[in-house]
Amino acid sequence: MIESWLLNDGAVSATAVAAPRILRDRIAAGQLETWFRSSCGRSLAVISNTDRALVMLLDSEDDPGEHAITPAAHGSSTGFVLANGQIDEFPDQDTVPLTEALHIASHILDTGFPPVDAAWSIDR
Repeated sequence: MIESWLLNDGAVSATAVAAPRILRDRIAAGQLETWFRSSCGRSLAVISNTDRALVMLLDSEDDPGEHAITPAAHGSSTGFVLANGQIDEFPDQDTVPLTEALHIASHILDTGFPPVDAAWSIDR
């Protein structure tokens, strides 16, 4: 079965080609937390502070998942605004530059897997 993806609200189909535009438009509108849901029950989250993003892939609601990382990064960044208004701070090692996050999200929506050139942490 081919996996298909929708935005969290289920109203908009998300494709690999459309994902970067969808994410950029939402970030520009101040919606820094975006969730995609797959037809197989998986979830992809992209939470940004406009410069960096936390990119998480979960197999189910209870899954600790996996996420993109920048192993050599130091320090942390704040300004990751969740849909509920909470503002989070993450170590830069656990986030990636926004351009890379867009590439990773697009690749996952296209293939179901992170790109081979993306550093990745399995949290399970």
